[in-house]
Amino acid sequence: GEDVKPFTPGKAKEIVMSLQQPAVFCNMVGDWPALHWNVKYLSAVLDGKTIQFRLGLKTVDLVPQFETSCSYVKATLEEFLAWSCGQPSCLSGPFGCYEYSKYWAYADYKYIARIFEDKPEIFQDIRWSDFGFPGRSGKESTLWIGSEGANTPCHLDSYGCNLVLQVQGRKRWHLFPPGDTSFLYPTRIPYEESSIFSKVNIANPDLKRFPEFRNTTAHVVTLSPGQVLLVPRHWWHYVESIDPITVSINSWIELDADHEARVEEAITRMLVCAIKTAENPSDGDLWLNPTEVEATSHEINLQYLNKAVSAYFEHQKASVSEQARPGSTGAEQRTSTSCKRKKREVGCEPEGCRLLTHEFGFSTFKAEKLQKVPFGPHLIQVLPQSQETSSMGAVAVESDGRDLLHENEGGHFGKLHCTRKQLVMSSDCETPAHQMDSDGSPNASQTALSTNDLLDCLVNPHVISLVAQLLLERTRV
Repeated sequence: GEDVKPFTPGKAKEIVMSLQQPAVFCNMVGDWPALHWNVKYLSAVLDGKTIQFRLGLKTVDLVPQFETSCSYVKATLEEFLAWSCGQPSCLSGPFGCYEYSKYWAYADYKYIARIFEDKPEIFQDIRWSDFGFPGRSGKESTLWIGSEGANTPCHLDSYGCNLVLQVQGRKRWHLFPPGDTSFLYPTRIPYEESSIFSKVNIANPDLKRFPEFRNTTAHVVTLSPGQVLLVPRHWWHYVESIDPITVSINSWIELDADHEARVEEAITRMLVCAIKTAENPSDGDLWLNPTEVEATSHEINLQYLNKAVSAYFEHQKASVSEQARPGSTGAEQRTSTSCKRKKREVGCEPEGCRLLTHEFGFSTFKAEKLQKVPFGPHLIQVLPQSQETSSMGAVAVESDGRDLLHENEGGHFGKLHCTRKQLVMSSDCETPAHQMDSDGSPNASQTALSTNDLLDCLVNPHVISLVAQLLLERTRV
């Protein structure tokens, strides 16, 4: 007989839209054809088509290996497979300059709608309708293929929540709650719309430079094939491939809160582009992430801001009208596109944001607070991990979903309190004595504030949130 899934689409959607902590769905995708999407299969389907790989060093530095510091090659999956297996034939190919023992490769952020545009039937191999999102398939999903050690720097996504299906190999996810934002030293350099990066290298934190990182509470989970991870809104995550080859598929689920987030992102874009483009180009600061095509002009950024504000108020108006409808309970929620700049590649209009409600057949939906989270063998909670625990002892979810192993359920490692005056221009707890005047104030001739230091303050998520609220109040009046 046909396998019965542990959650109905309606219940799965309620969990996805309501749960504010990461969790792993088990036994929900056993009949998805996408589970056969290993690299060998994908190589045959792509039939010699090249895709771009990002390459980074396996050596772990104190500084995050951002995409701006990586190398890039275009290669076929067949060439990637040969390289990751150490075959001599790849020495003269695109990976010839990159020794497998020293480098990892990552084909990340590959939109399935684009790489399989001539094979649209393959979109149906991915069935997000099982999670309550009818009409959502591979066309609204992204493919990630990596070798051992491939990783994504710690960041949070400004828009939506995230569903991630693991297909081949295992990936370790280090997740941090939104409340840890200040402890993760957020930065918008490199700049990428909708991605707020952490200055901390999670794999090797520099606690002298970033002492507050000790206050974070990591939730660590090893995701195995056939499992789906829910990453709630604004949860930070650092992701690393721990097997020779990994394949995963994700889709961002749009939320009502994205309307205000788009206003915040438009403000951030305007400030970053204006200030960074004013710098001397000879400084050589690679501030724009490779995922961003160009530094847009002030005029275009102002258009983005105005359209984001207009979309916000249109949504507010629609919500009020919806609640006023006869028979409306006011408990419905409209789903809208997050309009990541990267998502625009797959059909989101550059000149504005469109509602996905009708396009993908989404029913209006409002997730009430879950009365009781159905944790168990089919929905496994990702627990906090003490920072005293080795990263190799990370939380692991067994592939059959029957057990959850965790080293420690402890929370904070312990706060560091600075006993001396903290200064904005210093990343450490105190400013060195030789940089202080006799009265204890910073020596102006010795301080070296950079443009990026200023931006880290100007576009700090808390500051931008306040600016957006003030701007919306001004527009409302």
